[in-house]
Amino acid sequence: MYTREELLEEAKPILFNTDMVRVILDGRKTETRRAIKLKYDNTHHEIKTDKYGTRLIEIQDDVKGETFGIREDGTSWRKIRPYIEPKPPYKKGDILYVRETWEIIPCIDCRQDGLPCIFEKIEYEDKYAITEGCFVYRADYPDPEKIVWYPSIHMPKQAARIFLRVTGAWVERLQDIDDNGVMAEGLEIGDPFDDLWNSTIKKKDMDKYGWDANPWVWAIEFERLEVSL
Repeated sequence: MYTREELLEEAKPILFNTDMVRVILDGRKTETRRAIKLKYDNTHHEIKTDKYGTRLIEIQDDVKGETFGIREDGTSWRKIRPYIEPKPPYKKGDILYVRETWEIIPCIDCRQDGLPCIFEKIEYEDKYAITEGCFVYRADYPDPEKIVWYPSIHMPKQAARIFLRVTGAWVERLQDIDDNGVMAEGLEIGDPFDDLWNSTIKKKDMDKYGWDANPWVWAIEFERLEVSL
């Protein structure tokens, strides 16, 4: 059993939408996949194997006239294409805290007990401040509520209530996910994982990172940690 204070010292943030937070809380989600974004416009991902091992790289596209060609005398030329190695966002053993859709309720309006409660002053960029209150989470409210929810990206670290430990991380093509992977993502066999995936991708990026594009992804396996508040 860990305390929140112990975990917060080393925890890294990871974002999940409300539906995924609920399946984590239900104990049905133990994996997540994240697209490996290209850093440059004239590159692509591929697997490279050499004396240093096998890994994914981002390498410059092979384009006639840029990386290879034919000289006037008929001889050919070719440049060594530069590449970089994408770094995984998390590695085995990392502690993560989940950023989720949230709000803070002043103690006078609070209807819950036992969840993270603050007693120090919290000030926001607009100078609005709360001195006492409890954090509440959209995942706990399946029915519409008259609460102004804040997006997960803005959740302060002290609001964290879900902590995960990474138990594995690897690279794969998105469409290589099997039935075990679908279930570990929190779905049932036969559920449309492609629809779930595409719902997380911006429309402008669909041709690169949507399901049909079959991008390379980081597959992150995790376990939920028990935390004493």
